[in-house]
Amino acid sequence: MRHIGILLFEDVEELDAIGPWEVLAFWCRGFPDDGYAVHTLAARAGPVRCAKGLEVTARHSPADAPPLDVLVHPGGRGTRPMLGDDGHLAWVREQRAKVPLMTSVCTGSLVYAAAGLLAGRPATTHWGSLERLAELEPTVELRPDDRFVDDGDLITSAGISAGVDMALHLVARLAGVDRARQVRRGIQYDPLPPV
Repeated sequence: MRHIGILLFEDVEELDAIGPWEVLAFWCRGFPDDGYAVHTLAARAGPVRCAKGLEVTARHSPADAPPLDVLVHPGGRGTRPMLGDDGHLAWVREQRAKVPLMTSVCTGSLVYAAAGLLAGRPATTHWGSLERLAELEPTVELRPDDRFVDDGDLITSAGISAGVDMALHLVARLAGVDRARQVRRGIQYDPLPPV
């Protein structure tokens, strides 16, 4: 079994975490023979209050989480304090050393930049944080018009709802395009906006 971890933290943007969770959990539960499981983790297992008040539960802490093959680092207001949190940035660097595929949603990429993961690499983030991303990592190759940027062992996505697109891309990478299409149909996701 291979494991995907979605990081939760106080003031995480709800859809940044729940959007990828929906895609990945639908895939993992619907197609168990693909060999993946998705988990939530936080600094401490237990309830986590999101940016708009939704409370969700982290099933694991880093100490008891299974070894990860993929890490999803969401964004939201809660990433702002992380940019100066030496402990969290050290943890992110630790994950980079052992997790084969690191991904981010929205301002999760700011944390990756602050941790030194985006030096000289293409990346994106929420449109309102592109300048901040460039300040944190001046060598980053900004991709402001991309919903997500796949740079091999690191995938960043634009703001909030773009995490759903990134997660579907992740399914396509890990289990094939046909599987990603099955998941997309299963969650009835239509990327054309209604207005």
